[in-house]
Amino acid sequence: MEPMTQSAQISSSQGFADGQNSAAKESKLSVKDLIHWRDPKKSGLVFGLSMLLLLSLAAFSVISVVSYLLLALLCVTITFRIYKSVVQAVQKSNEGHPFKTLIDKDVSIPPETFRKHVDASLTYINRALKQMSRLFLVEDLVDSLKLAVVMWLLTYVGAVFNGITILILADILLFAVPPVYEKNKTQIDQYIDLARTQVNTTIAKLQEKLPGAVKRSKTE
Repeated sequence: MEPMTQSAQISSSQGFADGQNSAAKESKLSVKDLIHWRDPKKSGLVFGLSMLLLLSLAAFSVISVVSYLLLALLCVTITFRIYKSVVQAVQKSNEGHPFKTLIDKDVSIPPETFRKHVDASLTYINRALKQMSRLFLVEDLVDSLKLAVVMWLLTYVGAVFNGITILILADILLFAVPPVYEKNKTQIDQYIDLARTQVNTTIAKLQEKLPGAVKRSKTE
């Protein structure tokens, strides 16, 4: 009986681990599934809520939007709390607080999780600082010139659009481009390869003509 019990425990633990791995895999792919409209209802809900939030920020201040959202949440929870209290008083039941499960739930952030995210963020921050130092101190003249061109173009973008408008356009593109690209992947990849080849050729010619430009090695 003991070997059978041990094998059952091992299989149950393996099944639990597989369930955890599949759940983690689903959570990792959730954002990709949303922007590719795998589930139209969920994608439409997220897209609608994000657009509503951005449009609200475009019309009102951040403080007003946050205050209205929290006020709406409080109205819902207070109304539900009063409703459950009246129902319990009428039915003379003792179900307790309707949000007791959520109140008892531990919402604190473990120190290990916090340190893990801080370390991951620090890696990206250091990488960004190193890249900024390389660009602004002109380690590679071509890369610094490309950054200058991008910043110059962004001055025109900033003159036409404000930050909220750019976020609204980015939100629309985020949910519109992936399904279009997925349906026309072959044709779009061909045009992207042609454009990339043309850009690389132009940059190579520019590197040869510019004095002081640091030529990249083939391995880079």
